[in-house]
Amino acid sequence: MSQDLSPEFRMISDWIKPGSRVLDLGCGDGRLLGYLQDTRQVTGYGLEIDQSNILRCVQNGINVIHTDLDEGLQDFDPDSFDYVVMTQTLQAVHYPDRLLEEMLRVGRQGIVTFPNFAHWRLRLHLALHGRMPMSSALPHAWYDTPNIHLCTVRDFEALCAERQIGILQRSVTTAYFQESLTARLMPNLFASVALYRFEKLKR
Repeated sequence: MSQDLSPEFRMISDWIKPGSRVLDLGCGDGRLLGYLQDTRQVTGYGLEIDQSNILRCVQNGINVIHTDLDEGLQDFDPDSFDYVVMTQTLQAVHYPDRLLEEMLRVGRQGIVTFPNFAHWRLRLHLALHGRMPMSSALPHAWYDTPNIHLCTVRDFEALCAERQIGILQRSVTTAYFQESLTARLMPNLFASVALYRFEKLKR
């Protein structure tokens, strides 16, 4: 199962303490949770809406619950998990701001990854061609995309500041999850994908 594991999952794994309780939102076929169980001895659940992915989770021995993330996480008590993770899904939910707050209600820390819509190639494509850009991180045509709330690195950090969310770690990479000096120096312009670990600021 880990043979074609995304480098993104390995980066997330480095942020998670062994033995933690993890909730994976939009868990797909359960690949990340399976990897975390094998390498970090975590326990937890995946939430998924797609029936075929749920079947794969079950086949892979992953605890999965059929859930629409747009309906929130009301089935979980506060502080039920150490980490709530959401990879490449933030831009596909109807209320990303509410879901971020829900993540920090049910978990001590949140981890999200998303494509950075301010990457220079996307800006250039839109400027030159006047059409919605596509890339490795954003492979869908505008009429056939699950992404309804694309954002930039600056957008996400501004939302965190507005909602009293403290950013603990940030990693910015190419579309293939390789770190680069230019992305570190100017993340909003050169990062294709952004990864964040965060928590609620104490008042």
